[in-house]
Amino acid sequence: MATTRQKEAARRNITRAREVQSARAHGKKVPRGSQGMSTAEENRLRDSEFAFPKERKEPLTDARHVRNAVARFNQVEGVSNSERDEAWRRIQTAARKFDVDLSEKDWRELS
Repeated sequence: MATTRQKEAARRNITRAREVQSARAHGKKVPRGSQGMSTAEENRLRDSEFAFPKERKEPLTDARHVRNAVARFNQVEGVSNSERDEAWRRIQTAARKFDVDLSEKDWRELS
């Protein structure tokens, strides 16, 4: 059960999100709170820029996304081991490109 403070914080967050959404809808440039990718930006990516291209899961566009793809690798459902092997090769290539050190040599080491 949520506390009163949590409920108040949630209401403030919702109010602020609505204000920002309205401002953006009216053409104002409101900076993002995080440097994440928007849905529109993700939709513009080519399939080859994802670790799992058929599912369009785990984009590999920068070092932060590569680290995130490794961290969430085992959470991707509905893919075969051969698809995981291909995805791991893509992640390794992106890791070299963005200078990310991988301690694991194989995705099976991720546990």
